[in-house]
Amino acid sequence: MAATAPGVRAGGSGWTWRPVARDALLARAFHSCTELGGRFYLVGGLLAGGTTVPSSDTVLFDPADAQAVRLGAQGSAPRSHHDATSLGGRWLCIVGGWDGSRRLATVVVLDTERGAWEEWKAAPDNCPPAGLSSHTCTRLSDRELWVAGREGGVRTQRRYGSLYKLKLDPGARTYCYKEEGCHTASRSGHCAALLQTPGLHPGHQLLLFGGCNSAELEVAGQWTHGKIKEQPPVAPQLTEQLARLVSSKQGSRQGPRGLRHHSCSVVGPFAVLFGGESLTRARDKICNDLYIYDTRESRKSPSLWFHFPCADRGLKRVGHRTCLWNDQLYLLGGFGEDGRTACPQVYTLDLSV
Repeated sequence: MAATAPGVRAGGSGWTWRPVARDALLARAFHSCTELGGRFYLVGGLLAGGTTVPSSDTVLFDPADAQAVRLGAQGSAPRSHHDATSLGGRWLCIVGGWDGSRRLATVVVLDTERGAWEEWKAAPDNCPPAGLSSHTCTRLSDRELWVAGREGGVRTQRRYGSLYKLKLDPGARTYCYKEEGCHTASRSGHCAALLQTPGLHPGHQLLLFGGCNSAELEVAGQWTHGKIKEQPPVAPQLTEQLARLVSSKQGSRQGPRGLRHHSCSVVGPFAVLFGGESLTRARDKICNDLYIYDTRESRKSPSLWFHFPCADRGLKRVGHRTCLWNDQLYLLGGFGEDGRTACPQVYTLDLSV
């Protein structure tokens, strides 16, 4: 597969997505994309708009040489609208999703050392949700995830504001859901960001963005200093570029309203959101806007949103993913402007500031 040469800058003022690779294997939406060992694992998803049958394949994309290959691991199953995270530098953990006939709450794991899928078993005291799709799954440690968002069967979506703690035991190959006492607004197709709180002894907070008509973010969890040992990827150059980009605009307390199936990546003190589908528009619903949420204490003001419109309609995306690796933010997959055609290109965020 040949890399695509950078084209004319057609994104927004001071930024765009620069094409770096293209492969038909990567054309999918509502998949998961997880960095593990310097490679991106794209799992499942829908290969075209209008279909309800998800893909069962797993594709590895190596950003270092811009190559994509299909993984021939045993035991994969169809899955879309799921979420995924890496565990212990070895396992790729897939939580919930749609299998073509029902929503699931099961946990399946790819052992990258053995190259095989494993269906982990529920622990005896497991209290699972009825089913999960378009939810979020955030890693607090290799043994604990937090699951937020949509829950229910095909015919009912009740109690989809529930929060679940998902305990994992890699040694026993088991998992256990426990519903938390607190609830959030009903959300699906939202995103979650685990961000440090500012201060001399920073803690962490889990924020939920979008997935409903409101423009308000929601704090789904808070932890004091030292409770969470999770170390996010370091991206000093990209963090500095984002800081310069937001310094060029006036921030707002108001975030994007009615946005869902967008992407979100944490880069230092910033949450970077892109694209998605608008719940507030009757037409032209698929978006190509960049939003940056700035949590830095040095601003001497509450956390602010920065909105960067995009002039290139070819960059409209929904059901896509962004991944951070080697100080660069990558954009993979998603349906384009028509909501039906999957994008085979890979992009990196290019900030000319």
